[in-house]
Amino acid sequence: MKKLYAYRVAFILALMVILMAACGEKSQEDVIAKLEKNTEEMTGYKAKAEMSMNTGQEEQKFNIEIWYKQGDFYRVTLENNLEEQESQIILKNEDGVFVLTPALDKSFKFQTEWPENSSQPYLYQSLVKDVLKDTEAAFNSSENDYVFKTKTNYQSNNNLPFQEIHFDKSTYTPSLVKVLDKDQNGLVEVNFKSFEMDPAFEDDDFTMEKNMQGSKTDDETASAQVQSTESEDLTVLYPVFTAGAEIQEKKEMEMENGTRVMMTFEGEKNFTLIEERNHTAPAMSTPQEVIGDIVNLGYTVAAMSENTMEWTYNGVDFTLASNELTREEMIQVAQSVQGQEAK
Repeated sequence: MKKLYAYRVAFILALMVILMAACGEKSQEDVIAKLEKNTEEMTGYKAKAEMSMNTGQEEQKFNIEIWYKQGDFYRVTLENNLEEQESQIILKNEDGVFVLTPALDKSFKFQTEWPENSSQPYLYQSLVKDVLKDTEAAFNSSENDYVFKTKTNYQSNNNLPFQEIHFDKSTYTPSLVKVLDKDQNGLVEVNFKSFEMDPAFEDDDFTMEKNMQGSKTDDETASAQVQSTESEDLTVLYPVFTAGAEIQEKKEMEMENGTRVMMTFEGEKNFTLIEERNHTAPAMSTPQEVIGDIVNLGYTVAAMSENTMEWTYNGVDFTLASNELTREEMIQVAQSVQGQEAK
């Protein structure tokens, strides 16, 4: 009889422990409500992260600094781990959306709804928006994080349909994001190293003038590298992925400041690739207008319009044009150009 009583007491105590633990664990609805409240009430944030991408021929790594200020102001600085690549800034302010390469005095101005028009794995609001939008999102919790698995919304790349988002249990801010392909392979990973809510900002932190001039001062090494290569011959790079096309013609044209190379590829789908060494323009030159999207190629950021993609890599300007390639194929061709020298 005493043993039976002891077993009952033990069972009740164990049940109480389980119930107490369950009461302390947040439900999916609780977490979503807190995430939504965070993004609605915050005045801004500053975050640092490392992003790795396996969407091209080889893995690329970026160091990212993300600033957001209430009122739709964004500043995202991307620094590739490759020493020869210039840092780039995605900037959104009251004048529009820009992609800046300060070391080259180069800028694009976009007619786009960025960042609302597509999933952004390093922006807090975008991650929360994807969680709220996906009514079938899977949810679980680990020791330190709440984890959601949701659908994505990448307008320019349908090959990344899913993502796994980790939110820190104590702060409800993102700690890790994995973007997955159709086979659940992780192709993009963003590891957040720090996240500061409601920080202070200077009045001019989101102006184009400060970001073009201030970042260029920080990029003295990159700028010197670009200037030192201006007199060098253009090293022509070729795409590994060509969507079944083959190079039919290669024209070299001597321009005022150097050589421009135009390559024509023909096959099931035709396209043209133009390469020309960039020469630094006068400071604060007028941004080049683009009606299209911002696309991260893994080694640089590109400007993509309906039939054209433009980007700069290692001091060389690239233009890819085609009326026949799909948007996904355009991105694949552009990604495969990096690092591939003469055939």
